[in-house]
Amino acid sequence: MTTIAISTPGVSQSSGASSSSSGSDVSSQISRLTNQITKLQQQLKDVTNSDSSAEEKQKQQEQIQGQIEMLQAQLAQLQRQQAEEAAKKQQNSNSSGNPSDPKVADGVNRPTAENQINVYI
Repeated sequence: MTTIAISTPGVSQSSGASSSSSGSDVSSQISRLTNQITKLQQQLKDVTNSDSSAEEKQKQQEQIQGQIEMLQAQLAQLQRQQAEEAAKKQQNSNSSGNPSDPKVADGVNRPTAENQINVYI
C-alpha cells in the first residue's frame, strides 16, 4: 500500500474593503499556487501508476483531485483580484489625463504670472 501525504497551505484572503496586498504579493501567490497544482497533478499521475489496490487508488485520486480543485478556485480568485487591481490602476491613470497626450508646458497655452503677455492697443 502506498500512501501519499499531501499538505496544502491555505491562502489568506482579505475582504475587498481592506485589501492592501501589493501586486507582487498577489503574483507570488499565483505562482506558488500554480506550482502546487503542477505538483499535485504529477502526484495524481504517480497514483495511477502505483501498485495500490484499485480502491486505494480511487481514494487517493479523489483526494488529490479535490485539492487541485480547491487550489484552482483560490487561483481564480487571485487572478480576479489582480485583474481588478490592474483595472483600477488603469482607471486612475486615465482619470488624471490621457498619458499619450503630450504635456503642455506652463506659459505656452496656459500663461503663468511670469509668462504672461499683455497686449495694449
